[in-house]
Amino acid sequence: MRVALAEDGALFREGLLMLLEAAGHEVVAVAAGGDELISLLATTPADVAILDIRMPPEPDGGLITAERLRGKYPEMGLLFLSHYAESHYLMRILEIGTDSIGYRLKERVGSVEVLSDTLGRIADGEIVIEPVLAKRLVERPRGQKKDEIAALSEREVDVLRLMAEGRSNNGIASQLVVTPKAIEKNIANIFVKLNLHTDTSEHHRRVLAVLTYLRSQRDGS
Repeated sequence: MRVALAEDGALFREGLLMLLEAAGHEVVAVAAGGDELISLLATTPADVAILDIRMPPEPDGGLITAERLRGKYPEMGLLFLSHYAESHYLMRILEIGTDSIGYRLKERVGSVEVLSDTLGRIADGEIVIEPVLAKRLVERPRGQKKDEIAALSEREVDVLRLMAEGRSNNGIASQLVVTPKAIEKNIANIFVKLNLHTDTSEHHRRVLAVLTYLRSQRDGS
């Protein structure tokens, strides 16, 4: 696929460029900051843009750049990279969009396989969230009162954690070694317990389920 890259750290930028080329992707634009990347993409189309969250324009140039890119090129996928798994970053990212978007730690995309899997899922329209952050989303904050989250069974929490990573029903079933039918039932139960109405699409309800946990963690901290 055609990939654009914005990263102000020269060493990491060059390493990522090598990984992308080794994976067979066409790197169509490389920049050290958001403004430069937007200028390059004005004449060069890309399927996915990889953005460092903390880059020029400061302080969180990746988020600012993404908002501009999503407005100009709504079909373009966005992958945010950071050294930090921060809930407030994820909240802002999900406000930018809930389709073809991802948030991963830099240290976790250091192989061709992981990077290609992440980009492929984003290109397919999925949300890809760093697993360590996805796990944190579904952990009940210490001292939190009984609520919708506490009403979920242990298996439903496991299913939601994998949903938060952006995995499909079949992918969740494979991870938990159960049938896809069982996962469909778990997800239906999650939607009911979180009061997610059936008048919205399943994809939208999946996103709302993750947001419910994220907001609960933020409010309970």
